[in-house]
Amino acid sequence: MKILVCISNVPDTTSKINFTQDNTKFDTTGVQFVINPNDEFGLTRAMWFKEKQGATVHVATVGGPQVEPTMRKALAIGADEGIRINAEPTDGFFVAQQLAEVIKNGEYDLVIGGRESIDYNGGMVPGIIAAILNINFVNTCIGLEIEGEKVTAMREIDGGKEKLESTLPLIIGGQKGLVEESDLRIPNMRGIMMARKKQINVLEPAEALHATSDKTFDKPAQKGPVKLVDADNVGELIELLHNEAKVI
Repeated sequence: MKILVCISNVPDTTSKINFTQDNTKFDTTGVQFVINPNDEFGLTRAMWFKEKQGATVHVATVGGPQVEPTMRKALAIGADEGIRINAEPTDGFFVAQQLAEVIKNGEYDLVIGGRESIDYNGGMVPGIIAAILNINFVNTCIGLEIEGEKVTAMREIDGGKEKLESTLPLIIGGQKGLVEESDLRIPNMRGIMMARKKQINVLEPAEALHATSDKTFDKPAQKGPVKLVDADNVGELIELLHNEAKVI
C-alpha cells in the first residue's frame, strides 16, 4: 500500500500572532512552525500502516524552502520520502490543485490530510482534492482500518459517530481520534539522523487557479477589565450582573 500524507506548516499554538503591512501580511518574525496537529494525527496513523502492513509513506506540502524543517520532522518520525511543491500556499483551492497533481502522478492508494489547518481553518483541501480526482472521501475521520482493498472508517458527525465502508483508493480528512494524543511520536536521535539522508523532491507548481486572496487581518477584540466581588457580597454581584453586564 502506498500512502501520501499531506502536511501543513503552521505556527505553533503558543506563538504570538502579529500582522504587518497595514494588517495585510502575517508576521513570521520569531514564530516557531510545526506540523499541523490534524495532519500529525494522520501521519501517526500512516506510520501504523507502515509498521503493521508494510506500507510506503510519503509526505507532501506546498511551500518554500522554509517549510523543509517541518518536512524533516515528518521524515524523522518515519516517513520514507518528502515532496515539496515550490509555491506559496496562497489559498486552499490552489493547494488542493497542486496536491492533486502529485497524487495523480504518484498512484497512491490512500491519501491522508487533516480536516483543517489550525492557521486559516479553511477545512477544504482534502475535499477539493477528492472532487478533482473523483476519489471517495471521508471527512472528520476518527477511525481507519484497512484489509486488502476494503476500508472501514469511522467519522464524527453531529451528535454521534458514523461507520462507513469503502474501497481503495481513498482520501480522508483526519483529526484527533484517528490516533490519540498519547500515540503521537517524538523523533528520536536515530530517526533524526536517518531523516538527513532521506530525499525531499522539489517540484515546480502546476498552472492552477488562485480562487481567493487575503485582504486584511484583524485580531480578536481585547478582553475588558475584570471586576472582583467579595465572595460574601452576593447582593453586589447580582446588581452588577443585572445593571452593568445586563445578563440577568
